[in-house]
Amino acid sequence: MCGIVGVVSHSPVNQLIYDALLLLQHRGQDAAGIATSHGNKFSMHKANGMVKDVFRTRNMRSLPGNAGVGQVRYPTAGSASSEEEAQPFYVNAPFGIIMAHNGNLTNWEQLKIEMFKNDRRHINTDSDSEVLLNVLAHEIQESTTGYSLDPAALFRAVAMVHKRVRGSYAVVAHIAGYGMLAFRDPFGIRPLCIGVNESEKGVEYMVASESVALEGLGFRFLRDVTPGEAIFIDEDRKLYQQQCADSPLLNPCAFEFVYFARPDSVIDGASVYATRLKMGEYLAEKVRKQFAGGDIDVVMPIPDSSRPAAMELAHKLNLSYREGLIKNRYIGRTFIMPGQGTRKKSVRQKLNAIGAEFKGKSVLLVDDSIVRGTTSREIVQMAREAGARRVIFASAAPPVKFPNVYGIDMPTRNELIASGRSEEEVCREITADALVYQDVEALLRSIRDVNPALQRFEASCFTGDYITGDISRDYLDRIEFARNNPKPVNEDLVRSQLNLNLAQVD
Repeated sequence: MCGIVGVVSHSPVNQLIYDALLLLQHRGQDAAGIATSHGNKFSMHKANGMVKDVFRTRNMRSLPGNAGVGQVRYPTAGSASSEEEAQPFYVNAPFGIIMAHNGNLTNWEQLKIEMFKNDRRHINTDSDSEVLLNVLAHEIQESTTGYSLDPAALFRAVAMVHKRVRGSYAVVAHIAGYGMLAFRDPFGIRPLCIGVNESEKGVEYMVASESVALEGLGFRFLRDVTPGEAIFIDEDRKLYQQQCADSPLLNPCAFEFVYFARPDSVIDGASVYATRLKMGEYLAEKVRKQFAGGDIDVVMPIPDSSRPAAMELAHKLNLSYREGLIKNRYIGRTFIMPGQGTRKKSVRQKLNAIGAEFKGKSVLLVDDSIVRGTTSREIVQMAREAGARRVIFASAAPPVKFPNVYGIDMPTRNELIASGRSEEEVCREITADALVYQDVEALLRSIRDVNPALQRFEASCFTGDYITGDISRDYLDRIEFARNNPKPVNEDLVRSQLNLNLAQVD
């Protein structure tokens, strides 16, 4: 789950991309990178860390050009700490391409071997994004005749990418001397939108993961990129667009609305803030059925993403709403921090309880979700230490029971507190007095209520239904083994494991 941005302008774009990445910082805090295009040359700077730490004045000065791409990384596939796997990635043939990717490929290991065996391309890291870039580069080369490139050839290449690649991907790329290409996977799992700005020098475009990046920088939101669609903006700022997938079907990730996206964004026509209010409304109905009047003295959010749901829940139940937990805004989002130990340590650094709001009260704590349970357990203990008489915990999302393979760091069952446990057992694990989960249908209804056109969702972490149709128990076992036994990739072992697939490719 990363944040990506691409800009084509008439003026230098380094500061514009930097500012866009700041607006997308909530989507990734592990690494940041910017690559710009000037003439037929690229300049790039990327490193581990947050945007404000990665880019200094000297770095910004080294990024000339009127077009470029940027990314903030939240690690999923590949090493969480390698600067080599920070994006954007670059490949020098054909033409020269820089690319940033949000999502996760489910068949990247097989593709990596195909790249070596059939396409004669070397992949230098264990990043699925570098694999995706090389697949794109190969297909552009195969679709091009002569020494020039046109939109039709690019769209043919993207169509072939859709046929070869599985999983989730929103992509923005720049091709040296030609322009910016952006596309979205045929299921529309990861978000991507496009905006326009009519400057004094002429029209300029921005493509980004969320609408907040466009609107925060003066770009007018045009629309979401549709599933399977590709958009190309040439050097003359002319916009081309084409559907490149055979059977596209919109299935946006439900967890974007629960947690990842900023509340002031609109994703696929649904206001994230409005969907979270609806989550609070439906959660209030369940709390009302489970608890009698007087059982709850006060409702408190666990900042920040649960605030809209907590406010609406308190309003619907006519309960007092209080901010009893104060967030240190200089600590990152704990869910997307790499490593359980880091997350646990950061909870107490991030949040502090106001004792007077807890003392002697029965408190209903509302969080956006419960994934690993680390944060929830620590916060329940903080509430007790602050003097709470009773601690009830409510989740605006259903139990997270299944691994997510489409770009969210929920890869193994043993990391998910609700996997294999009843709600009563989860309640005991987080040491709460009572626990209320949102129902799956209520969550999805919360999004449909805001945009009735959204009928299908990627909600595998709640339901176990993997919409791409290529996820087996063996696949889940394999990624769980790799997660629990991190080792350098053994190419011979991978080749033997994928021998059957390669035979089918041949």
